[in-house]
Amino acid sequence: MTNFIERDKKRRSICLKYELKRLELTSIIQDLTLSKEKRYISLKELNKLPRNSSKIRIKNRCILTGRGHSVLRFCGLSRLKFRDLASQGLLMGITKASW
Repeated sequence: MTNFIERDKKRRSICLKYELKRLELTSIIQDLTLSKEKRYISLKELNKLPRNSSKIRIKNRCILTGRGHSVLRFCGLSRLKFRDLASQGLLMGITKASW
C-alpha cells in the first residue's frame, strides 16, 4: 500500500516540476495564429516530456490509508476513515445528523 502512496507523491512532484513547461507548450499548440511548423515542434517537445508530468496521472488518495476509491476532496480522507473519525468526534464541525 505504501508503494501506491510513494508513486503518487512522485507523480505530484514531477507534475509540479513540469507544470509551466507543459502549459507553455499547450498554449503554443492551441494558438492558431502561429505557423504549423512552430506548433508541430512544440507538439513534439510536449510528447518528449515524461508521462507522469501530466495532471491526469495524479489520483486522489486517502492521506491516512492510501485508499484510492471514494476519497472526499474537501478533506482528503476516504469515506471509511471520515466516518470513523467523525463518529469518534475527532473532526471539528462534523456532527451526526438527527431530525
